[in-house]
Amino acid sequence: MLEGKAVVEDTDMPAKMQAQAMSAASRALDRFDVLDCRSIAAHIKKEFDAIHGPGWQCVVGSSFGCYFTHSKGSFVYFRLESLRFLVFKGAAA
Repeated sequence: MLEGKAVVEDTDMPAKMQAQAMSAASRALDRFDVLDCRSIAAHIKKEFDAIHGPGWQCVVGSSFGCYFTHSKGSFVYFRLESLRFLVFKGAAA
């Protein structure tokens, strides 16, 4: 497990949910190859859907741009190892 090594870059998510996101990312990295970003993202999204209800989105990679609207209190962007993780719950603009 890689817990404790994640660095939060930006967030409006409660600390407990941030910890859940980083733990899910750590478990995904233990389970999947670091190059399999799609499976890593799917693992995190499914965990958050199961715990916090449907509508979660996850982007994983070493370099990406994004622009999105999220529900208040549901956004975290962090790095762990060589990857960046974006987890948020979508919202209508």
